[in-house]
Amino acid sequence: MNLSNLRPPAGQKHAPKRIGRGMGSGHGKTSARGHKGQHAGTGFSQKRGFEGGQMPLHRRLPKRGFTNIFKKQYAIVNLGRLEKLEGDTFNADRLIELGIIRKVGDGLKVLGTGQLTRAITVEAHQFSKSAVEKIQKAGGKAQQLGQSESQS
Repeated sequence: MNLSNLRPPAGQKHAPKRIGRGMGSGHGKTSARGHKGQHAGTGFSQKRGFEGGQMPLHRRLPKRGFTNIFKKQYAIVNLGRLEKLEGDTFNADRLIELGIIRKVGDGLKVLGTGQLTRAITVEAHQFSKSAVEKIQKAGGKAQQLGQSESQS
């Protein structure tokens, strides 16, 4: 057996309808569209989800929840990830350069997951409380951007 003699199982494939090829084809005259009706005419197109006038499914189902269009999208980095990186100073530009984050969005947020065993300086727009505690405990600095005073 090889690729040149692979075939689908018998009966799996069907020949397509040859529409509009005269009376002998079995699909002549109305070309399998029936007589009259909105589907019969040329140029007929139907909206997605149209159910013949019945209330469509997407309108029958209840609406749930709320999407906050003003939600802030932070680039998130955990301390455990920073621990593994070379260097002792990290900011958004450096993390993009290293490929840790793709884009900053509304800012960089540092979370406290993972262990930190060395002193590092981190510049970010937001810090979790545990991240600040761990950075300070290791002898480093957590500098919050966008504020006049820094947390150090």
